[in-house]
Amino acid sequence: MWKVVYIANNDRLAEKIKNKLSTEGFMVQLRELSKNPQKKGQVEILVPRSEAPDVVEFLSEFS
Repeated sequence: MWKVVYIANNDRLAEKIKNKLSTEGFMVQLRELSKNPQKKGQVEILVPRSEAPDVVEFLSEFS
């Protein structure tokens, strides 16, 4: 089961966060909130539910 831990305002920021989390050994998925390819917008960052507390702590230190 995956859990949303962050919603990025754009795909560039989402990719940056995904790469940082992946480098730290976390499994990460991205999911765009808008299905319309003309409107790129917010992107959800998802991690396995079991890793979510560690990821949230890591993100709070990262930002």
